[in-house]
Parts: sequence; structure tokens; C-alpha cells
Amino acid sequence: AKTVDFAGSDAPLKDDELAKEGLFQFPTVVGGVVPVVNVPGVKAGELTLSGPVLGDIYLGKIKKWNDPAIAALNPKVKLPDTDIAVVRRADGSGTSFIWTNYLSKVNDEWKSKVGEGTTVNWPTGTGGKGNDGVAAFVQRLPGAVGYVEWAYAKKNNMVYTALKNSTGTVVEPKTETFKAAAAGANWTKSFYQILTNQPGKEAWPVVGATFVLLHAKQDKP
Repeated sequence: AKTVDFAGSDAPLKDDELAKEGLFQFPTVVGGVVPVVNVPGVKAGELTLSGPVLGDIYLGKIKKWNDPAIAALNPKVKLPDTDIAVVRRADGSGTSFIWTNYLSKVNDEWKSKVGEGTTVNWPTGTGGKGNDGVAAFVQRLPGAVGYVEWAYAKKNNMVYTALKNSTGTVVEPKTETFKAAAAGANWTKSFYQILTNQPGKEAWPVVGATFVLLHAKQDKP
């Protein structure tokens, strides 16, 4: 039964899914998902992480902030011998879909053991409900790392990290790097496009679009 006129989602549907439900979709806005941390002595944008390292952190393989893999990305940052407290979503979400899709593209072990989805069988971590819940846990737990939409990171004055993108360039989250990720998007296939790990020197690697879903046949056109 048609209970709503339209819906929004950060996880686009494929052709067969749209056809099955009698829907069509189109993108409305593009935004970034950013890693946020609570590491003693580290300021916003000062720390650099990479996809493979984030995957290993979320797999529970990298457990300390001064791990050699993190230190190699941050030769000028004094990293503390602090345990990493992983924070992730407790509820299903488009933000988690974008995050886990990215990790699946850049970390083979994550792809084979966990994969992608609006909710997954998380190997480790504390679950927060909504972006607000994740933000609250990250700010409360010493040594925490989490992921939130950029708007929440800004609103809560959170310590975000830079990321090494697919070209090996270190980029910070901002409108320009989100736009760079969307620049090469191909929207021809039912607007099905996931903007993670996109090519482009200035591209932020964890970007997604919000899609509006409509019934292909409207009761009241």
C-alpha cells in the first residue's frame, strides 16, 4: 500500500529494485561522511588517516593511536599511547551504508568479513543511535573514533581528520572536496551512483548523495 508520497535515502536502489517496487529516484544533495576523533592533543584536521587504516581500526586490528600504521601517515604528529575506542551506529542508516561501502572498496579484509549495508555485523565498537548518538560517544570517550555526516561534525565542533584519497592526496572535508568527488559521477543508470573512493586529486573519499524516491505511477498526478 502507498503510505507515503515520497521518501529519502542515502542508499540508492538498483534498476531491478526500482522496477520491483514501481519507483524512480533522483539525487538531491551531495555530502560527506567524516571520521571524528577524541585523541589527546590532536586538533581538527591535524591527524591524517587512510581507508586501509580505518578498515583495520574498525576490524579491531589496530588498537592504539600510536600504531605504526597511523604513525606512518602522521610523521609530524605526537601520537599518544592511547587505546582506540571504536564508535559506530547502533541503528540502520544511510551514513553507515556510505561508510561501509567505502571500507569495502579500500580494505579487502573488511569486504570479505563484514561488507557493506545500512547495518552490518560490526566486529567491534560502541553503538550510538543516529549521528547525534555517535557524536556524543566520540566526545565522551577518550581515544574514540567515529563517523558522522559533515554537518554534525561542524555543528558539534568535533575534531575531524584528513583522509588520504584514491590518488594518494591528503584532503580535508569541505564543500570543494565533496564537489570534486561528484564531478565525475555518471547518473545515467537510474541515477544509481555511489560516490565513495572516487578519482580526482581533490576528491573527499567518503561522499554520498541523498536520493528522493517517488512512485513511478502517481495516484494524483
